[in-house]
Amino acid sequence: MKLFLDANVLFTAAHNPRGKAALVIELGRQGHWELYSSAYAMEEARRNLAWKFPEPIGVLRTLARTVDLVDRVPGGPSPPGLPQKDQPIFQAAVACKATHLLTGDLKDFGPLMNRPEETSGIRVQTVSDFLTGLGSPLE
Repeated sequence: MKLFLDANVLFTAAHNPRGKAALVIELGRQGHWELYSSAYAMEEARRNLAWKFPEPIGVLRTLARTVDLVDRVPGGPSPPGLPQKDQPIFQAAVACKATHLLTGDLKDFGPLMNRPEETSGIRVQTVSDFLTGLGSPLE
């Protein structure tokens, strides 16, 4: 599996290192799946941390070493109705051939959750839904 992490997932993992987002990253580090994000998402996470909770910026830098950063394909596919500010996120997920795009952005990505037929085959999910969907313990 290839997981693309949106900025809010990176933010949450850095801010709450014992939470589900941090668990997804740790399991990726252990080789259970591949982790991807983009410089665009990483910068958004960094900016939001600096503004709201500057202490864990060092944690974000550490997490960044676990995640492969990919560039979006400008003009690449984007689901109808996805706001322009989120298109670089989706296009980067497409560029790395992600199987999942994990996000907490229910406002903009909510209508696309679990609808891979509308998202170029990518399953858009929250971290919680992703972990619940695994169904069985990790081996």
